[in-house]
Amino acid sequence: MKNVAVIGAGTMGNGIAHTFAQFDYKVQLIDISQAVLDKGMSTITKNLDRMVAKERISEEDKNKTLANITTFTGMEEGVEYASLVVEAATENVDLKLKIFKDLDKFCPDDTILASNTSSISITQIASVTSRPNMVIGMHFMNPVPIMKLIELIKGYNTSDETYQAVAEISKKLNKVPVEVNDYPGFVANRILMPMINEAIETLYNGVAGVKEIDTVMMLGMAHPMGPLALADFIGLDICLSIMNVMHDGYKNPKYAPCPLLVNMVMAGKLGSKSGEGFYDYSENRKAETVAKQFN
Repeated sequence: MKNVAVIGAGTMGNGIAHTFAQFDYKVQLIDISQAVLDKGMSTITKNLDRMVAKERISEEDKNKTLANITTFTGMEEGVEYASLVVEAATENVDLKLKIFKDLDKFCPDDTILASNTSSISITQIASVTSRPNMVIGMHFMNPVPIMKLIELIKGYNTSDETYQAVAEISKKLNKVPVEVNDYPGFVANRILMPMINEAIETLYNGVAGVKEIDTVMMLGMAHPMGPLALADFIGLDICLSIMNVMHDGYKNPKYAPCPLLVNMVMAGKLGSKSGEGFYDYSENRKAETVAKQFN
């Protein structure tokens, strides 16, 4: 299983493509936008340059990794020979369902279909295919080349053969696969996102400021990054989407997104990717608090 297609060349997609290519898989990186593909390849190159500078890999390793990646703007051509497809598109259920319908149509019958979704039901995604036993969640952590964990989410019909095949691939990537059952938010985000949402509520209620909340969690709880800075890094729109999936799935008010989070997303303050969130990244990524204006 050495031919892997990755759908989406954004932050997660290019990280997944980088990781597979570095471990000598032939990767077909697919996106509808050539501009996004070019940006993704530029990101991969910069990350590899950083690894070379730190002497973690050689220049030859970098060049070999880049040579292992081919880009496509057409899905049908890109997945033609794929043994495994990893979908890493935007966290939108309708989009993912459409992608998996198309993948089921275009991929060989023995291709395993994986989603990097961080919260959406694998059983629901698998239901639009003719191969639900070969659909699985493969939730990488960001930044993908560095983080060790992969949550492997078994849908209701995911076969043991599919799980074992993807678990073995994960280990070949020098990752640690952890088996998780198919419930909203899985494990990582079911625990992480309510904590981030509570940090936003703490700010919203005026208990403390952005820097103060993050400092408490870093110095008091030994978190490497404060929850508000982490929310900016993830993307506030992604945080909101995951909270909504859990709120809809569990029908429990404890998963209701904070009004401040909702307002910031509506205002286009999405975190580091938009240049502004709980911190201001607009001038040399200065970490200046900007959230109070939305309270």
